[in-house]
Parts: sequence; C-alpha cells; structure tokens
Amino acid sequence: MSKHSWFSYRRLPSRYAGIVLPFLLSIVMTFVVSGIATARSIGLAPTFAGTWMSAWGLSWVVAFPTLLVVMPIVRRLVGLIVETPAR
Repeated sequence: MSKHSWFSYRRLPSRYAGIVLPFLLSIVMTFVVSGIATARSIGLAPTFAGTWMSAWGLSWVVAFPTLLVVMPIVRRLVGLIVETPAR
C-alpha cells in the first residue's frame, strides 16, 4: 500500500508495537480457538454463535494480559534458540 492511498490514517508510534502485537494476536487466536472448542463442545447448534462469542470474550480477557506478560519471556527464549542473522 502506498503512502498516498485513498485511505489514510495516522499510525501509532513504534513504541506501541509491544502492546499492539499481543492485542491483535490475542484477538485472532482466541477467536479461532474458542470457535473450535465451542463447535467441538456443542456442535453447530442454534446457540452456537452466542456461546462462541461468550467464550471468545472470556478467553480474550484472559489471553491479552497473559500475552503482555509472556511475550518478553518468549522473545528471550526465541533468542536463545534461533541464531541472530549476520549483519
């Protein structure tokens, strides 16, 4: 996407990446996992959508703060396991 597209918006400063990454990751992952778990639990019943959204909300409330705490630890572990690229 070019800088001068028909849709422009102000981007957040890079210092917010440590919050935005776990925020978006937690939304996507809890959406998928709660949907699978709900379908596995109750099937595609008439109450599926409401039950899924309830499960998603609860799982996101737990997942987002968990990712905020765990991400720095995971980054350090990845640094121990993965070789740093040569510059």
